[in-house]
Amino acid sequence: MQLYPKLITDALATVRYPGTGKNLIEAEMLEDDLRIDGMNVSFSLIFERDTDPFLKSVVKAAQAAIHTYVSPEVNVAVSVKTTQAARPEPGKMLPQVRNVIAVSSGKGGVGKSTVAANLAVALAAQGYKVGLLDADVLGPSLPKMFSMEHEQIFAEMRDNRQVLIPALKYGVKVLSIGFFVRPETATVWRGGMASNALKQLIADADWGELDYFILDTPPGTGDIHLTLLQNLAVTGAVIVSTPQQVALADARKGIDMYRNDKVNVPILGLVENMAWFTPAELPENKYYLFGREGVKALAEEMGVPLLAQIPLVQSICESGDQGEPAALQAESLTGKAFAHLAEAVVRETERRNRQLPPTQVVAMKK
Repeated sequence: MQLYPKLITDALATVRYPGTGKNLIEAEMLEDDLRIDGMNVSFSLIFERDTDPFLKSVVKAAQAAIHTYVSPEVNVAVSVKTTQAARPEPGKMLPQVRNVIAVSSGKGGVGKSTVAANLAVALAAQGYKVGLLDADVLGPSLPKMFSMEHEQIFAEMRDNRQVLIPALKYGVKVLSIGFFVRPETATVWRGGMASNALKQLIADADWGELDYFILDTPPGTGDIHLTLLQNLAVTGAVIVSTPQQVALADARKGIDMYRNDKVNVPILGLVENMAWFTPAELPENKYYLFGREGVKALAEEMGVPLLAQIPLVQSICESGDQGEPAALQAESLTGKAFAHLAEAVVRETERRNRQLPPTQVVAMKK
């Protein structure tokens, strides 16, 4: 059988690209490198980016079309070219970011997102350039905490790449998957989808120059944490827990994850959230509703600093619901507590950077 270019292009014209509805020839997705050598055919297909969700299925459809409309005996080699510049490789996604801080907790409900949001705001108030990423892809809460539930995020072309422009509020650059889904809609994604979305928020965004990039991680130890550790060199982790024993047991697991031989992320310290309850009308009174200084004892046991004890007061809940982080109220009880936390994180980060080599990304399994 004699092969010639029109046989191949006619076969490829039967394949439609789902993104536009046009066939591969109409969409000008066939590169000008078609080669025929006996029964061997090679060519390239052009996609806008290597993360195109239809890429693999279109390549397979192109191969199948040639086997169907030309001959099943044709050996087809398809290459992929992209018009958009490639995403930076793991470990080099944020070249202008000095410190990446993961705020983590072993379990939900301990106020991790509240601590992450207020830490970011307090750092910005102290003059640092700060970014905040809502890495809890399946349960984003930062849009609510920053009163940005209807925020519109735009993209721009930078160096032949389309990048997201983070929102800016209270001096903090913020991105969350919550900006791209309706607030009342549940995000029902498999692990791979969630991880890919997270990588886009990190690598396909213009974070620019930052002193601190705060990661509000989901509770527990799972796929999202592994994605972060495989793509970012995390400077250190801040572990949040309440004083009660069930929370402390899970906090130990979080510490163990970062201290694992394959991870080796330093623990900057622990934060005891809801350390005690203080009524607004009796600011000097302390009521230990969840146990007394359990996180302080855990910090001593694990040999890490206790960064701060954050009291439970009604205003911290109200400020979060109203989208005004408590750290903005510099003279309030909680405002001072978060300012103290920010100072402690800076101190421990600087100490870590003096004494330890840079963290390496976790190697991906082939």
